[in-house]
Amino acid sequence: RMLSGYKPKNDITDSYKILELEEGCSLDDVRNSYRNLAKKYHPDSSSGMADSKAFIRVEEAYRVVLSDLTAKQKSEPGEEEEDQFKSKSLQHRHYLSFEGVGIGTPSQREKQYMQFRVDRATEQVLEYRQQRLESRYAGSDLSRAQDVRQSKKVKITQAVERLVEDLIQESMAKGDFDNLSGKGKPLQKFSHSPHIDPMTHNLNRILIDNGYQPEWILLQKEIRETIERLRKSIVASRRKLGEPMTLPEQKQWGRICEQFAEDIRKLNKRVDNFNLVVPILSRQMVHFSSDKEILRARKTYEAVVEKVSDSDRKENGREEGKRFGWKSSLLKWLKL
Repeated sequence: RMLSGYKPKNDITDSYKILELEEGCSLDDVRNSYRNLAKKYHPDSSSGMADSKAFIRVEEAYRVVLSDLTAKQKSEPGEEEEDQFKSKSLQHRHYLSFEGVGIGTPSQREKQYMQFRVDRATEQVLEYRQQRLESRYAGSDLSRAQDVRQSKKVKITQAVERLVEDLIQESMAKGDFDNLSGKGKPLQKFSHSPHIDPMTHNLNRILIDNGYQPEWILLQKEIRETIERLRKSIVASRRKLGEPMTLPEQKQWGRICEQFAEDIRKLNKRVDNFNLVVPILSRQMVHFSSDKEILRARKTYEAVVEKVSDSDRKENGREEGKRFGWKSSLLKWLKL
């Protein structure tokens, strides 16, 4: 049945009817109809309409319809012309690629072409290096002459600079710069610079007149004021406590130190911000250590206590001298 090429018209019409289709349907419709009917009539299916004879008729009709659709597609003029064009086209069209290099299958020719490209690139690199060396040796005399002239210019410039520096130092030693006009006077606030455009010069003058300061200057001033305030506050807190400290006073001093360490941590964050915006590397600041600051506060407190004790002793001595002054004067009079 598969090899037979001729099917009567009635057989084809009946086959379409068995598949519940109409002539002119698509190949997908034929396949879907055959699949649905096979599920219905196949003996191994669980359908209640399973019938082996009906399934055989459906299968025969499906084959007949497929052969009919295949014959119709081959008989269409557009596809026939396309098949003719394909049959007449070059079977070795891939030989037009790879710049005509290589033989064999496309994959073999591709490998040969990649090796050809590598060899060609190597040759081009060697030629470039050769040309570069030739040009270097050809212009070596010219480059040497240019280097000699450049070195002479550098030596002359350095000699002139040393000579000018020596003359300036000699004039300063003689005192030629002592009687200059404007000596001892402050520099002009807005001296004109030829390297700054007038707009920038005017903007700087307006900002300075209104008390403008850069951000890093303000941050530096704030950090210094804050650390001085914290140092004074912790010394004052220590002076309020007794000497020696009792147990409650020691606990209070511990809380004061914890708060001081927290304030130092916040201050170090400001130091980090300052180091990010300061334009001069040498002006950057290091972090403050809470332990070192507490130790410094203790030493300051001890120094203050010693000074107070010394002043108390002097005052006591003066009072005693005033109290016994008339006795000493009487003894001196008796001696005389």
